[in-house]
Amino acid sequence: MSSIIDHAVQARLIATAPRSREIPASLRYDRADPFAVRLVFPPAASLDGAEVVWTFGRELLEEGLYGPAGAGDVQIWPCTPEEIMVELRTDGGMAVVEFVAQELREFLELSYGVVAQGDEARHLDVEADLAALLRQA
Repeated sequence: MSSIIDHAVQARLIATAPRSREIPASLRYDRADPFAVRLVFPPAASLDGAEVVWTFGRELLEEGLYGPAGAGDVQIWPCTPEEIMVELRTDGGMAVVEFVAQELREFLELSYGVVAQGDEARHLDVEADLAALLRQA
């Protein structure tokens, strides 16, 4: 199995004006960064025409499927059994995006096929990460 998953999902940007709209998105998981999930919006979905990537914990995504999760820039909660809301905050504003819960569950199952839940620490390369930090210093 590949060590990287790129899973397309359907997203709906929740807005009041002019109105909510469907936007493409994908969820990415990489064994090299086993605790993280990346939520990627392509250039066509952003106001400035650049790809937008949000990185947050895989555990946060799992928790958000079943109840409110997160206290910082990314918060996730179930709106209904079929819909999951993700709130993304920056200093410049915030966005709320709705996802189909089943698509997020499918992504998580695929990611657990790459790195089992609870097994993330075994896939960290601490020495390489430390060497990279020291090179940057």
